[in-house]
Amino acid sequence: MSAVPETPAAPSRPTVTEREARQVAEAAREQDWRKPSFAKELFLGRFRLDLIHPHPLPDGEDVRRGEEFLSRLRDFCETKVDGALIEREARIPDEVINGLKELGALGMKIDTKYGGLGLTQVYYNKALALVGSASPAIGALLSAHQSIGVPQPLKIFGTREQKETFLPRCARTDISAFLLTEPDVGSDPARLATTAVPDGDDYVLDGVKLWTTNGVVADLLVVMARVPRSEGHRGGITAFVVEADSEGVTVENRNAFMGLRGLENGVTRFHRVRVPASHRIGEEGQGLKIALTTLNTGRLSLPAMCVGAGKWCLKIAREWSAEREQWGKPVALHEAVGSKIAFIAATTFALEAVVDLSSQMADENRNDIRIEAALAKLYGSEMAWLMADELVQIRGGRGFETADSLRARGERAVPAEQMLRDLRINRIFEGSTEIMHLLIAREAVDAHLSVAGDLIDPDKTLGDKARAGASAGAFYARWLPKLVAGPGQLPGTYGEFKHGIDLSPHLRYVERTSRKLARSTFYAMSRWQGRMETKQGFLGRIVDIGAELFAMSAACVRAELLRGRGDHGREAYQLADAFCRQARLRVEELFGRLWSNTDDLDRKVVKNVLGGSYTWLEDGVIDPSGEGPWIADATPGPPARDNVRRPIR
Repeated sequence: MSAVPETPAAPSRPTVTEREARQVAEAAREQDWRKPSFAKELFLGRFRLDLIHPHPLPDGEDVRRGEEFLSRLRDFCETKVDGALIEREARIPDEVINGLKELGALGMKIDTKYGGLGLTQVYYNKALALVGSASPAIGALLSAHQSIGVPQPLKIFGTREQKETFLPRCARTDISAFLLTEPDVGSDPARLATTAVPDGDDYVLDGVKLWTTNGVVADLLVVMARVPRSEGHRGGITAFVVEADSEGVTVENRNAFMGLRGLENGVTRFHRVRVPASHRIGEEGQGLKIALTTLNTGRLSLPAMCVGAGKWCLKIAREWSAEREQWGKPVALHEAVGSKIAFIAATTFALEAVVDLSSQMADENRNDIRIEAALAKLYGSEMAWLMADELVQIRGGRGFETADSLRARGERAVPAEQMLRDLRINRIFEGSTEIMHLLIAREAVDAHLSVAGDLIDPDKTLGDKARAGASAGAFYARWLPKLVAGPGQLPGTYGEFKHGIDLSPHLRYVERTSRKLARSTFYAMSRWQGRMETKQGFLGRIVDIGAELFAMSAACVRAELLRGRGDHGREAYQLADAFCRQARLRVEELFGRLWSNTDDLDRKVVKNVLGGSYTWLEDGVIDPSGEGPWIADATPGPPARDNVRRPIR
């Protein structure tokens, strides 16, 4: 084994241009569409209802096993989990985590042949919604462990030996974490500075990782590191399974946040950590592709817990608004409050429809759900935050008061303000709302870039552009005429969704609006061409319209499923109708803001803010912030702080 040179005291971070960063992200995304995608077709103006209706259903045996586990999990949460204690002490008790291990909750998604429960995505999500309602911190622990931690990437990309080595541990005893973010690296992984230098049969890791959820208590880590290109090594960002107790791994800090106070999230330093080459996941340079593919279904865990939050918000809003009287009647019967309750009820129904539909499609594996999962994450995190905010408003001063304070003065300890704090991170976790807008927009315009991308690429030759022009002309000659008319203009279309309450007008609206959305996207590409990627405000609104249309479709399909099963069908139709009417108002507002907005003026104001033109506006306040750099030093090297890692045994 050859000696590894000492880590330099101040290594230079990768210098990456905007174009290079985009190229790294583009290379990591899945390029091909081998299976149909409802959401992709929706953005192209093609309403493929046949891809989601009739609603796909789980296998009977999967239902039996899933319901049996949910029953055991509910009993555990009701008898063993004290959410108020976790919030108060900012820590999940070891006995609770050990109880979850004994229950098999660490292995919900792991195949039974490796000691897991082998639950479907549908029941995994239902379990997360349930346990997350008892304690959001526990939901985050289980989600980070299974949705993005060691089990999921190994399930897709791991070798047989890796699966046999690590999955049984993850199923029963070992907690895992996913380490990508660094102090100076967020959504731009091209700047990744953690290195993995080949040395014989090992790699030697050096670097610092930030916001490592589960990192404080983890036994196994998925680490993204940059392998330098050398003879016999293609290099690039690469994924590794790392034993958390390896020499040179130090958890330097347990981070604290405004919400999720029980979250075991830390800063992890790697100093000359030796990792066997056999622990590399996939090939060198495949790390980002592995991360993005893992998130295709992994992202569904967050909206699943948002569904649980919506259900709880609805329960509290119903009970409180019936009890609280003002001006002679329950506050729920005052329109100003009633509209908030209607929003919470309708939106919870739609979110559950989106998550269940996306999850079942993931289980069946007939469709490509990368856009559907991303939309579910985006829409779920945004709408859950709004629902919790409305609940706080409905509760008034009691919504702002902590549960402990309410209990101390003799009232029901309702943690509404905690719910608001806990949900806030979901708009940032696993891709912020802004990044999700860009990610979904890129997938939504993929068909256009596939045929016309070379036309707007400054690096392409005139010959390339000529060929692209011919290809684009042929594509648009076939595609554009189909955006003029469709079944959404025929009064009787989708008549099977009329049962007392008529949902067919909403589906016709979705069909018409999807074509309008596609026309708007095409017009914008024609207008801005290569500058389209800079129009983030426009792209965000396009995606938000698509999210509303997807949610409307899912809500109608779920209502019809429940009606057909005789399972609250009339009420489901009412909720779907209410949601679609609310969503249509939001869609029309978004369309209006596509072309009438302050985007250009906002950019001028931002330039002036950064240029110091408005510093006079900051006069008259005191900044209570402490001293220190905006971004912590992440220079590789030996740890300067004690190891606060706390394995659970």
